[in-house]
Amino acid sequence: MSTKKGRPAQLRPAVVRQLRKCGVQRTRDLERLGISREYLRKLVATGVLQRVARGLYVLADADISENRTLAEASQRVPNGIVCLLSALRFHGLTTQAPFEVWMAIDRDAWRPVSDYPALRIVRLSKKALEAGIEKHRIEGVSVKVYAPAKTVADCFKFRNKVGLDVALEALRDFRRLKKGSMDELWDYAKVCRVANVMRPYMESLT
Repeated sequence: MSTKKGRPAQLRPAVVRQLRKCGVQRTRDLERLGISREYLRKLVATGVLQRVARGLYVLADADISENRTLAEASQRVPNGIVCLLSALRFHGLTTQAPFEVWMAIDRDAWRPVSDYPALRIVRLSKKALEAGIEKHRIEGVSVKVYAPAKTVADCFKFRNKVGLDVALEALRDFRRLKKGSMDELWDYAKVCRVANVMRPYMESLT
C-alpha cells in the first residue's frame, strides 16, 4: 500500500489491524505498510493511537498488561534479552518491582539509548548471552527472556548490581516453586562462572 495512493479510510483499518496483531509497533514498521508519519500523528490526535515513546505506538484502547514495558523494550533493543530483575519479575521469582527494564546485550554491541522505557543494560560474553533464552509472546511482540535457572545464575554473577539478598531470594523461590531442576541450575552456574559461589547455597537447599 502506498501513502500517496492510500486514502485515510483505507489506511486506518490497516494500522488498527497491525496494532491488534503486534501490540507495539515502531514507526519504521508502520512505514513499511505505507503509513506516513504525518498520518500517524493524525491518528494520535484523533485518539486512535497512543504514542508511548519516540517512535513507538500502541492502540489507545489496548489492554495494558504488567509486561507491556518488556514488549516495548524489546522493540527498542531487538537483539536484547530480558534479564536479572526484570526476568525474575516475569517468572515470579522476586518481590522486587524494577522501574527499569533490565536487558542483556553482547559486550561489543552498540549501547541502546531509550527515553522510554528506561533501560538497565548489562553486557555478557557470547556464550553467556546466548544460553538459556526463551521466547514469549507479549502483546503481540516476540520477547526474549532468560529462563528461570539462567536468571538465577545471572543474579549471582551480578550480585554486586542486584544484591546478594535478591539472588538468594530468587534461588529459594526457584526451588520452592519448582521452576526447574537443580541440575539445570548447576549447568547455568558453570556457564556464568559462578559455580563456586553458588555451590554452598545450592547445597543448603538439598
